[in-house]
Amino acid sequence: MKLPSPPRALRRSPPKPGEDERRNGGRDGRNGAPATKPGAKEHAVEGVASVVGWLDERTGTSPFLRGFLYRKVPKGTNWFYTLGSATMFAFLSQAVTGVFLAMYYEPDSSRAYESASRITNEVFLGEFVRGMHRWGSTVMIILIFLHMGRTFFFGAYKYPRELNWIIGVVLIVLTLMMGLTGYLLPFDQRSFWATVVAVNLNASGPIVGPYLADFLRVGSEFGPTTISRFYALHMLAIPGLIAALIGAHLYLVAKLGTTAPPWLKAEKKDLLREEV
Repeated sequence: MKLPSPPRALRRSPPKPGEDERRNGGRDGRNGAPATKPGAKEHAVEGVASVVGWLDERTGTSPFLRGFLYRKVPKGTNWFYTLGSATMFAFLSQAVTGVFLAMYYEPDSSRAYESASRITNEVFLGEFVRGMHRWGSTVMIILIFLHMGRTFFFGAYKYPRELNWIIGVVLIVLTLMMGLTGYLLPFDQRSFWATVVAVNLNASGPIVGPYLADFLRVGSEFGPTTISRFYALHMLAIPGLIAALIGAHLYLVAKLGTTAPPWLKAEKKDLLREEV
């Protein structure tokens, strides 16, 4: 038997938004828990998530980043495998400090030495930034040779990673060229004559050597435009090539993966022989 509904005057109207919370002393009427409002942290997280979602919807980079960052790592991975990342960090440090030095350096044969001296003695933190750039070049050369040695002794240059090995060799050559072109820029007696010797050594190479030396000197002898040529190569051409090749290098590493240490490969071979 269905009970009759109460008169309309006795019916309870649904609570307005927020009225239930005020009636219960700031508590949620459903479970009695304190009613909380989203704070600044929640708003910040939602804002970042919305921006990331907006960018991902328009660029479609999430599949690429997922495949690049989340990949299997072989057993036995150790600190030797961080030499490549350390070399890339050294390159980024060189790029950042080089940009700050370029703000005050003047690539002119009559003002280069004075501008380098002013960076060291007068510019705020100039000596620190120049020291980071100077010693960072040595650290980068050491790290890239150690990384190449690890790749060779671990056998990571073999199939299917031959192209990555070739890119690494080209990166070593470009790193040495960047060190050579940057050594002349202070334009003091030591850097000038050391660069003269280095360019003359290049000129003694077969076939390509004399043309390469003329290209670096901007003629048959060192002149006022030589330092501009070295500055353009050091600041624009060589770093751009290095950045592009590092991108290709990382892509191949993510695509092909890293090799296991040679001692693990030897253990696997021994296990296979015992099972047979």
